Parts: sequence; C-alpha cells; structure tokens
Amino acid sequence: MPRKRGSPSWPGRIFAAVFASAVALGAACVLSVAAYGFVVPPATPLMWLRGLEEQAWPGPRHWVPLARISRSLQRAVIASEDARFCTHGGFDWIELRKAWQEYKAGEESRGASTITNQVAKNLFLWPGRSLIRKGAEAGFTLLIEALWSKDRILEVYLNVVEMGDGVYGAEAAARVHFNRRAAELSPLQGALIAAVLPSPRIRADALDAPYMRARAALIQQRMARTPLGEKRLCP
Repeated sequence: MPRKRGSPSWPGRIFAAVFASAVALGAACVLSVAAYGFVVPPATPLMWLRGLEEQAWPGPRHWVPLARISRSLQRAVIASEDARFCTHGGFDWIELRKAWQEYKAGEESRGASTITNQVAKNLFLWPGRSLIRKGAEAGFTLLIEALWSKDRILEVYLNVVEMGDGVYGAEAAARVHFNRRAAELSPLQGALIAAVLPSPRIRADALDAPYMRARAALIQQRMARTPLGEKRLCP
C-alpha cells in the first residue's frame, strides 16, 4: 500500500521515537537530580543489590544533615578521597591526567574518582566499569555540580556511602565502629572511617590493624592542609 503524501517514513518514525525517548530520559534525569537536591534519597541501587544478595530488604538508615556530622569526618573524607573537592567542577583533571600517564606506563592506575563522581554512581547508577556506565556517571556528575551546592554533595555522599559491610552513612558508621554519634567523632576516628572507604567490606573489620592506623595517620596529616569554612563547607 503506497505511503500517503506527507506522512513520515518508517525510518523517520523510528528516529522520532528514539528522539522523544531520549528527551524524556534526559528530562527524568534532570528532575531526579533536582529533586534529590532537597529530598532525602531512598535506598541506593547498591543497597538494593546487596539486599537481593542477602535476601533481605535494606535496613533502616540514619540520615543526618551535614551540620550533625563531625567536621573531622568531613575534612578526613575530603583529604582522603578528593583533595580538590572545593575547587573542581566535578572532575579532577590533574588526577585524571596522572591516572592516564600511569596507565600508559603500564603501572597500576590510581583512582581519580571525585566525591561528585561517587555520588552520581552510588545514587543513580549500578556498580560496574563499562563505558556506558562511565558515560552516564559523567552526565550525572555535571548535573549534580550544576544543581547542588558543595555542602549538599558532601551531605548526600556521607549519608549513602558504604562504610562497612552493610553499614551505610556516617551516623551508622559512627555508631557501629565507635558507639557514638557522627557529630561526636574525633579527628582520629574520622580519619579511620575515611581510611575504610576504598574497600569498606574488608577494611572496616580491621580498624586496629597497623596498616589502617598508618593510613589514618597519613589522612590526619592531609587534614591539616584541608581548610573548611565555618558556615559553608568550602571557603
């Protein structure tokens, strides 16, 4: 049957459908990032995946505002995970350049992920290292930096990041590891929690190990070079 004059061809219809889907997906991403700039996020994809592995729903979390998280822990996490957090726009190009040079030299590459990258991954995406997921992470990183303050980025990170096997967020970590509130953590305790972040399911059970104490001491040295503002996080 001949196509009516003026009606779109099948390739045109497919393109229109794909374009409309992409626009809808992009709008949904922007709206979800904007909403989480104010709303307490529910369980993250990682929490749900771990819950499915253990055949149990994610347990209750203790969300606390940034003002009720010890400045020592805030400073320790920035010093350990993202020293240029207050000055970059979501990507630490200096660390990325170093990681690329190490990769070309055949060396084990250091992590160049920023706190904003980790929030994007933890809150919106699935675990993995595929190019598709990395591309999505970059997109969410740009949206987060555009729509959130640095205070909000760190607040969300410190409330959703895994800080032990099944331990999510600063308040839960403070209670489990030190039997105190997140607001009461000392500089050493903040440094020890920051030291578990690269491998929380392994390192959290060895806080008294010599390696962990040495790592915490190094983080404390870096904390002395990590100024924070009195009212706002980044001076």
